[in-house]
Amino acid sequence: MLSAVRTSFNANVFARFASTKYFTKTHEFIDVDDKVGKVGITQYAATHLGEIVYAELPEIDAEVMKDEVLCAVESVKAASDVVMPVGGVVTGVNSELESRPAMINENPFNGWIAEVQISDLEELNGLMTQADYQEYLQHCDH
Repeated sequence: MLSAVRTSFNANVFARFASTKYFTKTHEFIDVDDKVGKVGITQYAATHLGEIVYAELPEIDAEVMKDEVLCAVESVKAASDVVMPVGGVVTGVNSELESRPAMINENPFNGWIAEVQISDLEELNGLMTQADYQEYLQHCDH
């Protein structure tokens, strides 16, 4: 019986996280499909940074823990670390950013930085949904 409950729970967790965007209070997003997520910065972050002129891409196969620095982006105004919303292994990078870093400003979801294999889907529970993030932005001073 316990294994049936565990299987049911895992299926529910998996279904909840399929093809969904999650956000952090530091303005990163992860667009999750299955156990793979594309990580980038939000439109709010891109707007506040100004024109992105450089995106440091992480190394493929790098294992990055939740809340660790994944990479950095530089704008005409400042440089900013991009923090991992969940732990995982980098499986791909958006190489278009090497020649067109301003893609992040144009559309952050298309200007995602890294694709990661998520280590623990439960870590997504600590992130905001899109509706939660929109509410958060209404009260955000930074």
